[in-house]
Amino acid sequence: MHIPSSYTTEIEVLTFDDALVSTNDSFDKSRWLYVPDFYSEYRYILGTRGARPLICIGINPSTAAPDNLDNTLKSVERIALYNGYDSFIMFNVYAQRATVPDDMEPALNPRMHAENMKAFDYILSLSPNPGIWAAWGNIIEKRAYLPACVSDMIAIGKRHRAVWFKAGRISVKGHPHHPLYLRSDTPLDPFDIETYIDHLR
Repeated sequence: MHIPSSYTTEIEVLTFDDALVSTNDSFDKSRWLYVPDFYSEYRYILGTRGARPLICIGINPSTAAPDNLDNTLKSVERIALYNGYDSFIMFNVYAQRATVPDDMEPALNPRMHAENMKAFDYILSLSPNPGIWAAWGNIIEKRAYLPACVSDMIAIGKRHRAVWFKAGRISVKGHPHHPLYLRSDTPLDPFDIETYIDHLR
């Protein structure tokens, strides 16, 4: 479990550029992309390196780290490989760690969000026409600031000609399915992210 120790405005949050500089030798950097490269109250990126990564979007990170994936990320990796990707990157709409989404801070930290968007721009630059898997379930309803964060991600995705997908059934409220409990052979389907977010706001 990870319960936030404070609001992120009360701790030092590295800029994405500073966090991208890795000095931790405790994991294989040729295999893993982990930013920042230490366990903290926030996480920008966790994934494996490859020429064609599938970028999976959740709401906020929990306890996973290199060589210590939780069940959600294990499912993400299996589905990415099944759908023809050679790697995966787990990214989140909001960077604050919290195992229970109800523990997320009630107000957006604008500085951390801005740095998180720089991280998103970076991972989209790693491959041409990147594939983005929207995979947050109903958790997006937990905080009022989350849809606006997704809107910022949509704008960044357009610049990179990103393609959005979903996996599994859409929820009754129209949200894309969370990766946990999906079969390993679940196909990715096109997802109209702009229509979705217009209805959500």
